Amino acid sequence: MCIFCKIVNGEIPNQTVLEDENFLAFNDINPARKIHVLVIPKEHYDSFDVVPPKIMADMTEFIQKTVSKLGIRESGYRLITNIGSDGGQEVPHLHFHIIGGEPAGKLVR
Repeated sequence: MCIFCKIVNGEIPNQTVLEDENFLAFNDINPARKIHVLVIPKEHYDSFDVVPPKIMADMTEFIQKTVSKLGIRESGYRLITNIGSDGGQEVPHLHFHIIGGEPAGKLVR
């Protein structure tokens, strides 16, 4: 079982930002910026490449609610998902990073 599934199951604590029956948003334990929240589906999908479009549609709405709750909708934010080893994916469970609260800087160097 992956680390995010363990978080969903309550086996590993987290700092929840927002949660509903299908998705969970929580603070990253190693934030890259002032605000760094991870958003995951509660059901396991290895990456964006295998998630059903209906789940992504619902996840989009959940991410928008999360951004509003964080108060960064107006100032802006970065939304990232990494796919596979070349894409930098470290946990094989679909997740999006919401980064904000200060300028995000360049995407790549």
